[in-house]
Amino acid sequence: MLSNLIDKEKSIEDLEGDRWPEPPADSTNLVRSVYELRRRPIKNLSVEDMRRLIGQDVGLKWLLPVALDFLRDTAPDEAVTGWYDDDLLSAVLTRKDSLWRSVPDLARHLNETVDMLTGVSDYIQRHVDNFRASLSDLL
Repeated sequence: MLSNLIDKEKSIEDLEGDRWPEPPADSTNLVRSVYELRRRPIKNLSVEDMRRLIGQDVGLKWLLPVALDFLRDTAPDEAVTGWYDDDLLSAVLTRKDSLWRSVPDLARHLNETVDMLTGVSDYIQRHVDNFRASLSDLL
């Protein structure tokens, strides 16, 4: 498992050693939720929480391995149930190329996980195609 070395008892804030102040009073719901989610232990984050944080490029060093483990673990069920967490997969696939180039093993792991899926939506397939095209030299 990619995330075995991550202390999921700790929050992103704990792992980063960076305490954010309270969000500004006029913050959006998204901003307030990101601030709050950074303070939760990683083990208490839902798939939706991870998607939200990853989509905002928060805590990627710790969340990507956890998310990739989840996606890999649930990929075989997709063929049976016809359901897959497209929102988390989309958030992961659409991170910047520079991020994936800095962690090529994770990029290859994601590519292998995507190969396990059947019948992905056109929406997700576009993300897969873009991910693979931009990183073809690495995969």
